[in-house]
Amino acid sequence: MKLPASNPPSLFDRSIIRKRRARAQDDALFLHRAALDEVQDRLSMVNKAFTAPAIVTPFPQVWADALPDAVIVGDDDVLALTPGAHDLIIHAMALHSANDPVGQLIQCHRALQSDGLLLVICLGGETLNELRAALSEAEVAVSGGISPRVAPMAELRDLGGLLQRAGLALPVADSVPLTAEYRDIWHLMRDLRAMAETNAMSARLKHPTRRSLFEQAQRIYGTHFSTPSGRLKATFELICLTGWSPDASQPKPLRPGSAQMRLAEALNTDEGKLPD
Repeated sequence: MKLPASNPPSLFDRSIIRKRRARAQDDALFLHRAALDEVQDRLSMVNKAFTAPAIVTPFPQVWADALPDAVIVGDDDVLALTPGAHDLIIHAMALHSANDPVGQLIQCHRALQSDGLLLVICLGGETLNELRAALSEAEVAVSGGISPRVAPMAELRDLGGLLQRAGLALPVADSVPLTAEYRDIWHLMRDLRAMAETNAMSARLKHPTRRSLFEQAQRIYGTHFSTPSGRLKATFELICLTGWSPDASQPKPLRPGSAQMRLAEALNTDEGKLPD
């Protein structure tokens, strides 16, 4: 008897993400505006004019003015992008909540023209590390176990590797750490709710959490992660990825053994053997 194929469980509950984004407050989207500044800064350093851009974003009101002629689409599982239509695609602050991040990058690659640029900016692994640590320690103390409360986010090295898996050339990955300060843990969680970045994992607890757990987490957070003024610091790591659709005009590494000069000659020094 042949059993029907089953899909692996999704990490994120996309339906709850959509509902929370619909309730997001525009004045709380400071991370998107910081990401927009980073994107504009990087584009200013690219010696190329882009004439057919597209932006993938859950919050078009933040990104629409960045490139007025850009096609703007949501970060759905299947992106509404036309194959080979764009010379620039910006994937803006959404990859960290995708169930298939490689699939998102592959779809962007397919929508790029030859020698087109994909620029991705998203949250990285250091994001909310203080909140994750405080909640985990508090939950062990209060209930004797740990449940998924802060979504895992990919590290810089892992995200850089996704560009190559998606078939993009000349991949570059770097990060920008940002720090915000809050009165207390409840202030932080209100801000996360307003920016639609609260826990949306499919395996999240569906029942209310006891206040005693948050009170314990507040004590732990204040002990280990407070500023000199007594406020709580929260880290948000922006990771920026760039990759190009392959083209014959792009620089390529030389074949091994094809060098025309010894390194010692280039450095104007003597060549010698290393000691055993």
